[in-house]
Order: sequence, then structure tokens, then C-alpha cells
Amino acid sequence: MAAGGTRGRRGPAPSLPLAAEPRRFPRPRAAGRGGMAGERAAGLVRELHRAGGGNLPPFRAEGLRQALEEMRALYERNQADVSEAKSGRTDLIFLIRFRHCCLLRNQRCVLAYLYDRLLRIRALRWEYGSVLPNTIQFHMSAEEVRCLRDYGEFEIDDGTTILLKKNSQHFLPRWKCEQLIRQGVLEHILS
Repeated sequence: MAAGGTRGRRGPAPSLPLAAEPRRFPRPRAAGRGGMAGERAAGLVRELHRAGGGNLPPFRAEGLRQALEEMRALYERNQADVSEAKSGRTDLIFLIRFRHCCLLRNQRCVLAYLYDRLLRIRALRWEYGSVLPNTIQFHMSAEEVRCLRDYGEFEIDDGTTILLKKNSQHFLPRWKCEQLIRQGVLEHILS
């Protein structure tokens, strides 16, 4: 029994002094764009999560490009600050570490986004075979290209051959026809 005969009764909880309350710091902003650092890359992962396991949302090339651009900007700013920190400005070390953590987080998010899409596309290929329905192909990263001169047959990784004739248009993943774009055989059609 507690002193005074009160068993287990406690008085009101003591209030914390103002200094012990959690501080609210402004959130660091991304490299000059007004958004939270890493928000674009995390948004790509959130979108995949919302789409569910069996669905393939449209490929977000612009969102991916923005995330990579943010990573490049963070890296360049870190390089400049590392040079200053080496010359004695130790106050920059925490900022450098923060940016480095943002870079690593963006890298993880971008890789998770691409890997998850890869797994979903692989599962769809197993389900539908080499020819995916148009509704699914629409969500892949194929871009429209126009053939500028007669080239002949062009074989894609999956064994499909495409006849490239002058002024013909095709939906192909840009990475598969990048060499032909550089050679002047194909051009990317901007919509």
C-alpha cells in the first residue's frame, strides 16, 4: 500500500515545460523545385502500390526523369559543398550527409519502381505469352517512332521482326531502337 493509504492513485500528470516539447523544424526542400526531397521518386513507388499486384500502371517516364534530375542536382550540390568542407567549413557536413541520404533514398525508390514493373511485366508475359493485349501494351514505355528511310527487317529481343520502310510508324521501346535513331534510320515522334 502506498503512503497515506491511497492505493495506486496518482495525481494529474505533470505538464512538460515548454522547452521539452518537440521542436518543429521546417522540412528541407528539394533542389530548388519547391517539393520535398525525394518526393518524386517516392511518388512513383506509391503509384505502383496503389495500382495493386496484378495491374500495370502507365510508365511514368517524366516522373522518372524528374527523379533522376533531382538526384543529379543533389549530387552536384554535394560535390560543391564537399570541396568547401575540405577547406574547413565543417558546418556543411550535416547538409552533405542529408543530401547523400536523399540520393540513396531516391536510388532505392527508382530501382524499386523499375524492378516492380519488371516483375509485373514478366508475370504478364507468362500469362499472355509474347503478344500482350493492347490495353497492357498501352501502359508500357513504348514510344512512337517514324522510319526515315528503307532499312529492311529489324528484330526485337523477343524474336519479333518489324519491317522498317520509309514513312512507316511503329510503337517501340526507345531503348530497343536508340541505335537506329542515332544512325538516322528512325526518329522519335513527339505527340
